[in-house]
Amino acid sequence: MVEVAVPTRVHITPFLSVSSYLPICRKIVVTKVARKISGVVASSSSTFSTSSGFGSKQKVDDGQVLLPKKTSKKRVFFLDVNPLCYEGSKPSLQSFAHWVSLFFNQVSLSDPVIVVDGERGSEHRRQLLPSYKAHRWKFLRQFSKGHVGRSHGVITNVLRKCNVPVIKIEGHEADDVIATLVGQVLQSGYRVVIASPDKDFKQLLSEDVQLVIPLEELERWSFYTLKHYMAQYNCDPCCDLSLRCIVGDQADGVPGIQHLAPGFGQKTALKLIKKHGSLENLLKTAAVRTVGRQYAQDALTKHADYLRRNYEILSLRRDVDIRLREEWLVKRDTSNDSRTLSNFFKFLEETQKFSHYNVSVSNG
Repeated sequence: MVEVAVPTRVHITPFLSVSSYLPICRKIVVTKVARKISGVVASSSSTFSTSSGFGSKQKVDDGQVLLPKKTSKKRVFFLDVNPLCYEGSKPSLQSFAHWVSLFFNQVSLSDPVIVVDGERGSEHRRQLLPSYKAHRWKFLRQFSKGHVGRSHGVITNVLRKCNVPVIKIEGHEADDVIATLVGQVLQSGYRVVIASPDKDFKQLLSEDVQLVIPLEELERWSFYTLKHYMAQYNCDPCCDLSLRCIVGDQADGVPGIQHLAPGFGQKTALKLIKKHGSLENLLKTAAVRTVGRQYAQDALTKHADYLRRNYEILSLRRDVDIRLREEWLVKRDTSNDSRTLSNFFKFLEETQKFSHYNVSVSNG
């Protein structure tokens, strides 16, 4: 069953007064020290350029971001909303408010945005590996009860008022729904930007697919492109899935092979995957001849089923039963953004004050 929250188009003159508790728009803080983030170095000078991922550059000057030059293809954004609702491993509406407001104001602007919701579709993966996203599942069950459970409706309401469709398909994870829709959007002649901190989406990177990742250290979104991936790993993103099957994915609770074969780390895995092209090719070759040092050879032959299980868990499905709708590709009406987000911040501030009052009364 497909659930779609249809946005309402309410034209209200926006105002920009926002609670000082969590401002809607924050300037980029440019530090004096170069930082290495996910293999990409962010320069510390007051004026610098970073790749936008589509043949143009972003210029950051005195804390202001200039959007990349437009190309012939229009952009469609997918917003993976669930990870944004956590601060660390704790559910947080404040975190959602902060990142979504920055996203609408500084990243997507009026480009089409499709929000995909769904963490309850991971039962198949969890049957294969009980530790898969176990920390999120714990808090998801907490989210479904009482006052916290109502937070989901609050989030959906905010997105609906900002004229964003919210897609949810029962029995499927958001990652798989996004992967399926990305292919359909590309076939329609658009470029795709996936807004998410989830490393799983790196396997979708291409010339026409890029990521934009929330960076907590800099309190802003940052584009991550095919060029960034090549610079970080010196290989094609098609190798990313195979690589993570060997080294594991800590964020998803998927252990690598290191605890079974000490010394079989990322350097060895990357070398073998680059040479053989994929995990399956590597395993088939290792079954008939030596592919590397003895510890690597033994690990690949003894734990082939373990690695294939990791592949089934970490690979994104692209065959979810959903069809792209034309209305999801239209320019987003932003006229209600400021009012909606401002009211949401005020709601969070009042809720926090009320919670603090209740705590002080109960302790008094």
